[in-house]
Amino acid sequence: MPYVKRWSPPWTITDGRAGNVRQAVALATALKLGVHRPLVLLPRAPWKWVAPRWFPGMAQGFGEAFATLTAQPPELAVGCGRQAAGALRELRRRGSKVVQILDPRLGTRHWDLLVVPEHDALRGSNVLTLLGSLNPVDDDWLTVGRAAFAPFGDLPGPRTALLVGGPTAHAPWHEPDMVKVFQQLAEQLRAEGGSLLATTSRRTPPALVGALRGAFADVPGVIWGDGGDGVNPYAGLLGWADRIVVSPDSVNLLSEACGTRLPVAVALEQQAQGRMVQFQQALRARGRLQERWLDWGYPGPIEPLRETGRIAAQVREALGIPA
Repeated sequence: MPYVKRWSPPWTITDGRAGNVRQAVALATALKLGVHRPLVLLPRAPWKWVAPRWFPGMAQGFGEAFATLTAQPPELAVGCGRQAAGALRELRRRGSKVVQILDPRLGTRHWDLLVVPEHDALRGSNVLTLLGSLNPVDDDWLTVGRAAFAPFGDLPGPRTALLVGGPTAHAPWHEPDMVKVFQQLAEQLRAEGGSLLATTSRRTPPALVGALRGAFADVPGVIWGDGGDGVNPYAGLLGWADRIVVSPDSVNLLSEACGTRLPVAVALEQQAQGRMVQFQQALRARGRLQERWLDWGYPGPIEPLRETGRIAAQVREALGIPA
């Protein structure tokens, strides 16, 4: 019987930012090599300034935990973000296989594999591209979310999930316009007798969280505002929703919404710019977005956006990880 190499569970290397952690963990989990081992970098000068470029003493430049890891490099590490790219370079120098998520703005030869969005210009023999971002959303994840937040099933339908991020350079939307979105959606839910499943993010302006609560004060539902509201019910919101509205600023939020089998609409889509416009156009070309955000007619079955499994399969093949 031929020998089959057994791979150890991967390490995830990030700067601790939620979006970067989510992508690294999603890919590490999809590789199905066991429970990933997380490491959050604590970069210090001058290494944090030069990353991902290499600088002498790199092993000591990202915190004590990373220095310890370099003494016994892992078999495989998955990282996301610029600081992680620098740390992965050092691990690769010491023998690890490394997968970098997001464009490090440097030549690709310093990593075994790179995973970047299609709208980035980076290409190469070791570059894998995807539409949107890596995330854990699949049918099993949604089923677990439904089970964990079963009481959401008692809310009246249609249940509309509302995912609110915050203004960015690629979607500099204005708070008064988002308040109008809240008011219009609340009016529709009152007319239909439906309910709201809403969540905000760390980037959501605090005043807007108050406006959200005020606009839907008389509408049944759940609003999670990232401050004293308990455990984030995000998986339950997507699991129990009948349709989803997303603010125009986040590739991650929109990718996760489109990972469901539900109609998805973008609020204030006209205020998106650059890569966010390109991303929305690509989703619309695949028939994944509503043409008008308050018009919920949708012909035929919906094909979910599930890029994480496809990328994981390509990583396994490229690195020689048996299925």
